[in-house]
Amino acid sequence: MVVHGSAAPPTPWSKSLAQPRIHETAYVHSFSNIIGDVHIGPDVLIAPGTSIRADEGSPFHVGEGTNIQDGVVIHGLEQGRVIGDDQKRYSVWVGKDTSITHMALIHGPAYVGNKCFIGFRSTVFNSRIGDGCIIMMHALIQDVEIPPGRYVPSGSIITTQQQADRLPEVESVDVKFAHHVVGINDALRSGYRCAENIACIASIRTELEQTYESSSANGSSKTPSNSHNQSQMQSDRLSSEVVQQVSQLLAQGYRIGMEHADARRFQTSSWKSCAPIQSNRQSDVLAGLEACMSEHSGEYVRLFGIDTQSKRRVSEMIIQRPGDKAATGSSSSSSSNYYTPSSSSSQSSSSSQSSYGSQSYSSTKSNRLSSEIVQRVSQLLSQGYRIGTEHADSRRFQTSSWQTCSPIQASRESEAIAALEGCLSEHSGEYVRMFGIDTNAKRRVSEMIVQRPSDKGNSVDSASRQPYTPPPSSGNGYGSANGGASPQSRGSLASDVTQQINQLLSQGYRVGAEYADARRFQTSSWKSCPAIPTNRGEAIAALESCLAEHSGEYVRLFGIDTASKRRVSETIIQRPGK
Repeated sequence: MVVHGSAAPPTPWSKSLAQPRIHETAYVHSFSNIIGDVHIGPDVLIAPGTSIRADEGSPFHVGEGTNIQDGVVIHGLEQGRVIGDDQKRYSVWVGKDTSITHMALIHGPAYVGNKCFIGFRSTVFNSRIGDGCIIMMHALIQDVEIPPGRYVPSGSIITTQQQADRLPEVESVDVKFAHHVVGINDALRSGYRCAENIACIASIRTELEQTYESSSANGSSKTPSNSHNQSQMQSDRLSSEVVQQVSQLLAQGYRIGMEHADARRFQTSSWKSCAPIQSNRQSDVLAGLEACMSEHSGEYVRLFGIDTQSKRRVSEMIIQRPGDKAATGSSSSSSSNYYTPSSSSSQSSSSSQSSYGSQSYSSTKSNRLSSEIVQRVSQLLSQGYRIGTEHADSRRFQTSSWQTCSPIQASRESEAIAALEGCLSEHSGEYVRMFGIDTNAKRRVSEMIVQRPSDKGNSVDSASRQPYTPPPSSGNGYGSANGGASPQSRGSLASDVTQQINQLLSQGYRVGAEYADARRFQTSSWKSCPAIPTNRGEAIAALESCLAEHSGEYVRLFGIDTASKRRVSETIIQRPGK
C-alpha cells in the first residue's frame, strides 16, 4: 500500500521531524495526505482526498474503527491542546468508532469522543465533543464543550456554552444510523485491502469467470428468432405495463436507460447506471432490461427514456424492488404500484367525457384522494401551473430534505391525478407533498402535504389534513371592510393574533410564520411556513393552514420589514400542549 505520508517539516516551534504511525490493519488511500506526528489506530479507514496535517499543531490521534471520509481536513493550531483518553496532550484527538464524514473540518485544539458522527461540511474548532454525539450537516461547533450523547441539527451554529448545554439528546434512530455508517465503512476498508491483495482478488476473479462461463453456456441455446418471440419470452419476467412503457418510449424516438440501487443508495437517491442499451429494437431493449434485473436481483431497478436532442430523461419508472419475486409475470403488476401514462386509446375515450370529466374522475378516485386534493389539482391546472410532487421519509422530513417524485408532465386533470396517485403508491409510508410550478417565474406555489406515514392504505383523511384551499379568484376572499375579521369564524386564531396581523399589514410589513418541534425549539432552529400573502383575508387563511399542518408543534408569527430586511414583533401563537 502506497501512502502519501511524510515527516513534519522543521519549523521554529518543532524540529522533531516526526513520522505518521499507521497500524497495519488500517487502510489509508494513496490519494490522501498524512503529515507529521499522527497516530492511526487499528481498523481505521482514511478515504481519498483526505488531508491530515500535524505540521503546526501536533500530535494527532485517530482511534480504532474510525472512518475519515473523502475531503476531510484535520489540522491544528500551534497553541492549545486537549487531554486525550490516555491522559496525554494532543492537538486533535478522535476517538473509537467515530465517523468524520465528507468535507468536514476538525481543527485543533479539538477533541472528538467515541462513537460520534460529524456530518458533511461541519466544522469543529477549539471544542470538545462528548462520546456518542451526533452532529448533522453544515454545523459550526466553536469554543464549547458538547456533553455526551447530544444531537446538533443541520445548519446549527453553537458558539456559546449555553447553546451547547441546551442541545437535545440523541434518539435511538440517530444512534442506529451512526452505527450503520461505521459498519459500511468497515466493509469498505476490508474491500480496499482485499483489492490490494493478489491472493484475495484472484479468488474473486476466478469465481466471476466461472459464473460468466456458466451463464454464457446456459444462454446460448435460448436465442430468440424474432422480435415477437423475444417479447413473448420476456412476459415471464416483465409485466405488461413495463413492456408497454418501453414500446411507447421507443415509438416516441427516445433511447432507453436503466439504473439500479441497493436499499442504502435508494434512500439517498444515488442510483448507478446499468450497462447502456445502444439498440432501439424493442426485443433488444427488453433483453437488456432483463439482464439488468437479473444482475441486480434484490435491488431497485428503474428505466427511463432519454431525449438525445435536449439531453434529458423522461418517464422514470421503477420496475423492480428488493421484495419482488423473480419471474412473477404480468399478473403481479397490480401489486407493483407502477405508474404508466395513459395510452392514446384511453385519452380519446376520456376526452368524450370532458363535460363532466373532473367530477367523474374524482368520484372514481375517492378511495385514494380526498376531494380537497382533487380540488387543489384542478385549481392549479386551471391557473396555468404545472404540478410537482416530492417525498420524504421521517428522517428526511425532520431535516426538510425532500426528494422529487417523477415529474408530472400532464396538463389534464385526470392524468395529473393519476401521476399523483403513482407517487403516493410508490412512496407509501412516507410524507408526500404537492405544489404548483409557475414555469414563467420559475417558482413554486401552494405547497400541500397530501400523505403522511400514519395514513392507512388507500384512504386520505381529509378531515385530519385540513389543507388550505385559496378562495375563488372571482370573489373577494376574506378581504372585507372590517379588516378581515370574518376568518375568525373558522375558530383557529385568537382575536389578538388576528389583530396583530391587521396591525402588521397596516404598517406596511409583510407577515411571516415559522414552526419547530420540541427538539428544534430547544436549539432555536425554526423552519419557515409557506409564504403568506399580503391580502389580510388570505394571510389569515394561510396562517391557519400552517397551524393545522403543524399541530402539535410550536408556531410563531412575525412581521417582515422589507426595506431594512429585518423582522419585528415575534409572537409564539401555538405550543405543543395547547
